[in-house]
Amino acid sequence: MAKTLTQRRHRLLFALTVVLIGLNLRPIMAAVGPILDLIQVNTAINDTAAGLLTALPVLAMGVFALLGGVLQRILGIESTITLALIAVGLASLARLIFHGELGLITTACVGGIGIAVIQAILPGLIKRDHSENAGRYMTLYTAGIMGGAMISSATVAPLSHVMSWPAALSVWAVFALIALISWTVTPTGQSDTSGPVSSTLPLRSGRAWYLMLFFGIGTSAYTLVLAWLPPFYIHLGWSGTTAGVLLGGLTLLQVIAAIGLSAVVDRFTDRRPILLLILATIALGLLTLLIAPKSLVLVAILLLGLGIGALFPMSLVVTFDHMQQPSQAGALMGFVQGGGYIIASVMPFLAGILRNEFHSLSMAWIIMIAAIIIQSLMVFRLSPRHTLSSIDWSVQTTRA
Repeated sequence: MAKTLTQRRHRLLFALTVVLIGLNLRPIMAAVGPILDLIQVNTAINDTAAGLLTALPVLAMGVFALLGGVLQRILGIESTITLALIAVGLASLARLIFHGELGLITTACVGGIGIAVIQAILPGLIKRDHSENAGRYMTLYTAGIMGGAMISSATVAPLSHVMSWPAALSVWAVFALIALISWTVTPTGQSDTSGPVSSTLPLRSGRAWYLMLFFGIGTSAYTLVLAWLPPFYIHLGWSGTTAGVLLGGLTLLQVIAAIGLSAVVDRFTDRRPILLLILATIALGLLTLLIAPKSLVLVAILLLGLGIGALFPMSLVVTFDHMQQPSQAGALMGFVQGGGYIIASVMPFLAGILRNEFHSLSMAWIIMIAAIIIQSLMVFRLSPRHTLSSIDWSVQTTRA
């Protein structure tokens, strides 16, 4: 009985720590949009450069996620996550001093590196120590990610009125400190040297490339909305605080969707019907932004929040379905997320160029709708017959 209680406490502590770590993975980007006009006034950043404030950290997340398996092998999972949390916290804190154009971009890149490492490594730990509840922990983890985006986006504009806007950008370092303390006291199932870890990326696997493209397209919708939804509504005459609350409400819906998904995801062996429903919801939300952004704003926020909130964890779960060996988890997840984030980094930068050129985001919404349609067609190749088999890491090509 005592052993059962101890195990239950350990599981609860681990679940809490996973959520706390997730809270750190978006504020460095999500806090920018609602006060972007204020940042541009004080730093003379144009729309194209403003797109880089989201695009560059996402690009860094992609590039350094590819190194997740290597870092895991050299330093071990636990030590790597500790160092990554420190990097994220210091990047946020540094914005209190370095808040010029170069400083903002540099700190965004440093934070993106820390975020990338965590996102590549933590799923491997979940797979290693909690494989029987991996789907549930992964959705709680993504709920934490979206919760961090929600809190930072909804409160950064009011905070910028109470304190300086650089302070409002740097205050999120407290999330890293809390997560670091929780991570330090959380017991893990094995030591850092508990077994062989694959650091070889599945470059010859067609299926791995397919998963990377699928993840990248879906994440593009998230990065586009994260970067440009508040400026879009500010351009329509809304205040920065109200636009931030809109993004906060959208991310709250993402949290609700992720938590709701965690309760049912393991009941469906075939993920395709759920994925198609999710993608249709996102497409309708983007279409609403295109044709009636003011009158149907609540409908757009509802559709995009629930759709994007469900797509991110489902994309990770689909990748998880391909993992039979925990030792391969870091490399596969790093490859899928790394390449996927590189793809996703293009969309906010492209949207900035389009907005600078046409003084509108309509073309960006149209391009994203077309990409979602392509992603929907990709869903049909994600049958249980394929997803329940492991990635082939050795042959020259793997049938997608």
